[in-house]
Amino acid sequence: MKEEKIIVPANGYFMLLLTLLILIGSIFLAISNKEPSFLTLLMVVFFLIPGFIMVQPNNSRILLLFGKYVGTVKKNGLFWVLPFYTKKKISLRARNFDSERLKVNDKLGNPIMISTILVWRVKETYKAAFEVDDFENFVRVQTDAAVRKLASMYPYDNFADEGLTEDITLRSSVNEVSEALEKEIEERLSIAGIEVLEARIGYLAYAQEIANAMLKRQQATAIVAARHKIVEGAVSMVEMALEELGKKQIVDLDEDRKAAMVSNLMVILCGDKDASPVLNTGTLNQ
Repeated sequence: MKEEKIIVPANGYFMLLLTLLILIGSIFLAISNKEPSFLTLLMVVFFLIPGFIMVQPNNSRILLLFGKYVGTVKKNGLFWVLPFYTKKKISLRARNFDSERLKVNDKLGNPIMISTILVWRVKETYKAAFEVDDFENFVRVQTDAAVRKLASMYPYDNFADEGLTEDITLRSSVNEVSEALEKEIEERLSIAGIEVLEARIGYLAYAQEIANAMLKRQQATAIVAARHKIVEGAVSMVEMALEELGKKQIVDLDEDRKAAMVSNLMVILCGDKDASPVLNTGTLNQ
């Protein structure tokens, strides 16, 4: 496998000055000597002109001589090369690629919609030009393949009710997933001389057919967690109330009355609606 070869051609400004001198000189000699044969020097001018190339910042020119790779010009400026060279332009600037939303299955088999945002640039022009047929299409295809593989490696989210407690999930572990995605894409694009600057998930959601069911499941999980906290707090409050009543000897409660009091307090504290008070006009035993 060949490697990229950086070359610096002849100074284009010097060759431009030489071309102008030949052009002006041939015309001047033809006119002053009244000899049209001096105009044949214009053939030299026509030969030199196709050899000029201009390389802008973050651009390059690949030079080929009858199909043979000569080198790559990355230095900015005006240069002159042999007119026989075939010149191919490749941009070295950073580019964005926003992939389409792909429907794939996560680690648990749930269908999800996912897309990625990739920032990349050409690092080795030889590989980009000759190791793959079309390096831009190669980036698109391999990025989609990497996203599909990544989605199958991690679950969308954790479900504590099923005992699924993965350390890394697609929804919550943004940094870890982005690093894994960047590494996977970089390995695939190295054959084309592509450098991955950044890769991250741009869109992530459940597929439409299960989105409503998963939303209800998440809501149910949140409600259960909230109820757990409410019950935990209510038990602490009832325990504190019984302890304070016994310590200050405000009222003497037997086991049955304690049970009734605990039941009433738990209903009030854990209920999702306001309690309706009942006025007792008799004694505690009635």
